[in-house]
Amino acid sequence: MSNHHESLEGFLRKRHSVSKLVVHLIFTTKYRCKLFDGQIIAQLRDAFGSAAAKLECEIIEMDGEQDHVHLLIAYPLKLGVSVMVNNLKSVSSRLLRQQNTHLRMQSKTGLLWSRSYF
Repeated sequence: MSNHHESLEGFLRKRHSVSKLVVHLIFTTKYRCKLFDGQIIAQLRDAFGSAAAKLECEIIEMDGEQDHVHLLIAYPLKLGVSVMVNNLKSVSSRLLRQQNTHLRMQSKTGLLWSRSYF
């Protein structure tokens, strides 16, 4: 019995399910504009963390470059990846623009993220 419980470590346990869904996402800036520095990536980490907590997700790992970020996220069965992506992008974009008014002027279209995700 104890071997069974040990093998479930790291899994999300709900009343009628046991799961471990993890997705690796890459978000790129619109037109791959180089907008991010270390400070902005730290702000993104906070924004993604708060948005993920509201969705009952866990940011396992996050890193970024000047024009993109990588996220490794554990998420519940009830949440679709597209819903999660939409929420993460909209919350992070709004919070970054509030904290960094110069971002809108630096991007060509005023949009932070490209429509796609990988």
